[in-house]
Amino acid sequence: MKLLRVGTAGAERPALLDAEGVLRDLSGLVPDIDGALLADDAALGRIRAAAGAGELPVLDGAGLRIGPPLGRIGKIVCIGLNYHDHARETGAEPPAEPVIFFKAADTVVGPNDTVLVPRGSRKTDWEVELAVVIGRTARYLESAQEALGHVAGYAVAHDVSEREFQIERGGTWDKGKNCETFNPLGPWLVTADEAPDPQKLSLRLWVNGELKQDGTTAEQIFSVGEVVRYVSHFMTLYPGDVINTGTPAGVALGQPEPKPYLRAGDVVELEIEGLGRQRQELKDA
Repeated sequence: MKLLRVGTAGAERPALLDAEGVLRDLSGLVPDIDGALLADDAALGRIRAAAGAGELPVLDGAGLRIGPPLGRIGKIVCIGLNYHDHARETGAEPPAEPVIFFKAADTVVGPNDTVLVPRGSRKTDWEVELAVVIGRTARYLESAQEALGHVAGYAVAHDVSEREFQIERGGTWDKGKNCETFNPLGPWLVTADEAPDPQKLSLRLWVNGELKQDGTTAEQIFSVGEVVRYVSHFMTLYPGDVINTGTPAGVALGQPEPKPYLRAGDVVELEIEGLGRQRQELKDA
């Protein structure tokens, strides 16, 4: 299933995109797309049954904003330097263990919402990423295969980053990762049954129409299952938590000087195979 949330920011309603690309209203069945729903097999079954029977009302999508596909996100765990080609382009050694940092849930916006360049920023960068959405509580998982059984689905994430804040201003990476609007998510949450092998997904990103990133999750140093397993040994993952699993080569940081960092007026578009497409115009904060 392709689950999404539509409407004005803060007042989104749950919806489903059916196999024919028709937008369907879920608000008569469930209050929202969130961790409580993803952990409720019976509720998900009712959605599948209603969709299969053609019982869901049609929504007119014309002019309707697409919001983040997940409400009430608990935490966003991010994995750094998780692609072989990205590590090479930045001159970093591939990590022996996954590099973990966090983004606050309030960085999340819709897939086509405006992204704000922070005040004083000179090095705002792009990163297309596969987001993993947790559907079952995960703690001390023993294997990558077991970990995949705790995944509810996948979505496109844009891990926008300010490299000067992240690398040159002291402390951890978090200062360069948590500026407002720095995590567009969506358009859909695609349930895990529609992406049975998350290591076979292509990722692409364009800036002002120029292809910058063209990668595949096959290049991940730590697979999706291994990432979920590993993280579960350091923190409990709950339904509605999100893991951003890293970005392939092609970011501004890895390019020759002068590096083409983002500015107000730039347009970024990104997509992951089967998971949909985003488009953001940048403006000054």
